[in-house]
Amino acid sequence: MILDSKAPTGPIDQAWEQARFDFKLVNPANKRKHSIIVVGSGLAGASASATLGELGYRVQCFCFQDSPRRAHSIAAQGGINAAKNYQNDGDSVYRLFYDTVKGGDFRAREANVYRLAQMSVNIIDQCVAQGVPFAREYGGALTNRSFGGAQVSRTFYARGQTGQQLLLGAYQALERQIHAGTVTMHPRTEMLDLIVIDGKARGIVARHLVTGVITTHFADAVILGTGGYGNVYYLSTNAKGSNVTAIWRAHKRGALFANPCYTQIHPTCIPVSGDYQSKLTLMSESLRNDGRIWVPLKAGDKRSPDQIPEAERDYYLERRYPSFGNLVPRDVASRNAKAVCDEGRGVGETGLGVYLDFTDAIRRLGEKTIRDRYDNLFDMYQRITDENPYKVPMRIYPAIHYTMGGLWVDYNLQSTIPGLFVIGEANFSDHGANRLGASALMQGLSDGYFVVPYTVGNYLATNKFSAVLDTAPEVKQAVACVKQTIELLLSIKGKRTVDSFHRELGKIVWDYCGMSRTAAGLESAIGQIRALQEEYWKNVNVPGSGDDLNQSLEKAGRVADFFELAELMCIDALNRNESCGGHFREEYQTPEGEAQRDDEHYSYVAAWDYRGPGNPPTLTKEPLEFHYVHPSQRSYK
Repeated sequence: MILDSKAPTGPIDQAWEQARFDFKLVNPANKRKHSIIVVGSGLAGASASATLGELGYRVQCFCFQDSPRRAHSIAAQGGINAAKNYQNDGDSVYRLFYDTVKGGDFRAREANVYRLAQMSVNIIDQCVAQGVPFAREYGGALTNRSFGGAQVSRTFYARGQTGQQLLLGAYQALERQIHAGTVTMHPRTEMLDLIVIDGKARGIVARHLVTGVITTHFADAVILGTGGYGNVYYLSTNAKGSNVTAIWRAHKRGALFANPCYTQIHPTCIPVSGDYQSKLTLMSESLRNDGRIWVPLKAGDKRSPDQIPEAERDYYLERRYPSFGNLVPRDVASRNAKAVCDEGRGVGETGLGVYLDFTDAIRRLGEKTIRDRYDNLFDMYQRITDENPYKVPMRIYPAIHYTMGGLWVDYNLQSTIPGLFVIGEANFSDHGANRLGASALMQGLSDGYFVVPYTVGNYLATNKFSAVLDTAPEVKQAVACVKQTIELLLSIKGKRTVDSFHRELGKIVWDYCGMSRTAAGLESAIGQIRALQEEYWKNVNVPGSGDDLNQSLEKAGRVADFFELAELMCIDALNRNESCGGHFREEYQTPEGEAQRDDEHYSYVAAWDYRGPGNPPTLTKEPLEFHYVHPSQRSYK
């Protein structure tokens, strides 16, 4: 297979405008003749559904939550990037483009990233018009703060609940279209398979999570905005329901999966506290604006932080990276935190933690200012740890937060299955091997509000569609496949719970395909995953039936997909003999311990094809070309 990115030629700053002009259009009177399925109702899915509905298309939107408001986008805290340059500090669309390509360690497609930077300025205008309460200066102007990997302040925010406020804006736009009748909402409904007819995506098979009823839904195009797959690690900052099932089932129908080993470790999370913890809690990267990260100079120093004098503290990020200090990108900050803990200088009972200290900021700015900026984050930390961060430093440690890999898409956000579009975190397109902070919300809203409505329209205008019937053999086969999997999971009646398998799988992936990887470790992980997967299909216990609400059954199907994904992640990581961004192979690092890329052999997108049970996946490469931001050794010193 040859992957055609469909990236426009010519000047990059004119590429998207030229592409939109070249797109075929659907007459307004004809739009209501076309139906579109959108799976997912987070920022990407809700914004796409609302925009397509307002354009006049007939949209069906699906989410497994009881309301679109419960999508995981609501958990985003710190902010959203945009190249507005309101601070007059040297920002521009080109600088945001440059920072994003560099932050992703030169493993992203330039054309997509530049479009993202361009769209960023429109997103803020859109959200302000919706009434999103971004923080403002005393005089009323929108204000900004800094995030990692940038030397300008371009992040717009709403205290520590930016994702919630942005989602409420998208949700209100979505509800408006539901009321208008252009969007039909299907809550508590999970996509379990993709229907492909004559090589085109034409619908989905879904299960209602309360009644257990299996249904089919048809459309002229399908859009997946179902988020990332961080929960393959079991412990992550993702909502417990977040999963890979929608995009994985599409992958098994022919959509290539790109760069699965590119996973992001967030450096500021509350450390693990016990063996039976179910998830981890994010502490926003915005805290690194005013908090200083440090550990004791001496290994094994267990004194309380107030007993360790300044001269016996190591502000290691400020020492190693004086130009960026505590605002280095996430992959750099995470690896350094792991390194000092591996040296025996970690803090807390487990030794897996570093301090995030606000003493200097409170002394300089006053507690009221810090409270105004971060109060809900500080309150969350205190409720979880019973420690007052206004009085003692926070303890933080890296954790899985985001996945840069996802289904492969071209410039038009279309997968290798015609008619299947993938948006937001569910695709691979914009962040390379490491995402910069505050760019996830930017991508989700850019894709949903400003990109996919144009590209789907072009697809609909250039294709003809016949009616799809329930009796079509492809539909019958997809439904039978879903029912067979459900019946098999319920019939095993083993001795282990789904969660026990998931926890064990997550530990394998974290230990061998987490913050650092080695060839020997990845080979071992692949063997362990296969053995555990074999036991899963013989010994898992899924109580209840498939005819009503059954959360064990829901999880069982998702964990079955995680097993297959985990193996592919390790295969991808083993294949990529270099270090780049969040993919850190210990064999490939500079003398200073930084990631060492191999641009000669690995400057490509690794897109994997599913070949059926028991068969190894096949690799297709999309070469990456850099005409504007030329690859170099990343330096934040």
